[in-house]
Amino acid sequence: MVRILYIEDEGDIGSWLKNDLGERGYEVIWLQSGEGMENYLSDADIAILDVMLPGLDGFSLGKRIKKVKNDMPVLMLSARTAVEDKLEGLSFADDYLTKPFQPDELAARIEVLLRRFQKNDQVLELHHIQVHTKDLRIIDREADGEIQLTGKQYQLFQYFIRHLNQILTKEQLYEGVWGEQYMEGDKTLMVHIRYLREKLERNPSRPEIIETIRGIGYRVKI
Repeated sequence: MVRILYIEDEGDIGSWLKNDLGERGYEVIWLQSGEGMENYLSDADIAILDVMLPGLDGFSLGKRIKKVKNDMPVLMLSARTAVEDKLEGLSFADDYLTKPFQPDELAARIEVLLRRFQKNDQVLELHHIQVHTKDLRIIDREADGEIQLTGKQYQLFQYFIRHLNQILTKEQLYEGVWGEQYMEGDKTLMVHIRYLREKLERNPSRPEIIETIRGIGYRVKI
């Protein structure tokens, strides 16, 4: 599971964003200042920093993070919209998002940064297929060929891979991939799961890769 180090001193905003990102499948470490930040850096995959903080501001914290862990993406959040502030933030950070913002936009920016910083290609073995995590190439070892996915199939499988071994609800999957609230009874997700299984599974009627967790949702596990 991807771990986000999130530093925001405003309780309402911090609680809202922590819950939203948690529902999207991220583990969020929320601090209200930079005090003790160093204790969490080794476990974090990305840092999201508010600029206006008690003690050291977000700019100072971001620069410290880059000094000790340069390969971790840093995203700045701020109500400051002046060009000078953006330029200062982008002089060291990897992205700068102004408040107010839509959570879907933040989630999309997080995904982009995580892809950009995923430098090493990890190969996952899932039954008869190999998954190259950097570009999500899927190789059927038995057929000795690459499996091609459509755009939405690719996004859906990518979401599973980013949340390996985690049981994902229909709501998490739909909101994480389509960026919209799941409506009970909507068959869109189920149809895409079926199409994905037809391409990935040996026997789509008895899936081994994309498991159905009765009454909850789905899971891809190693």
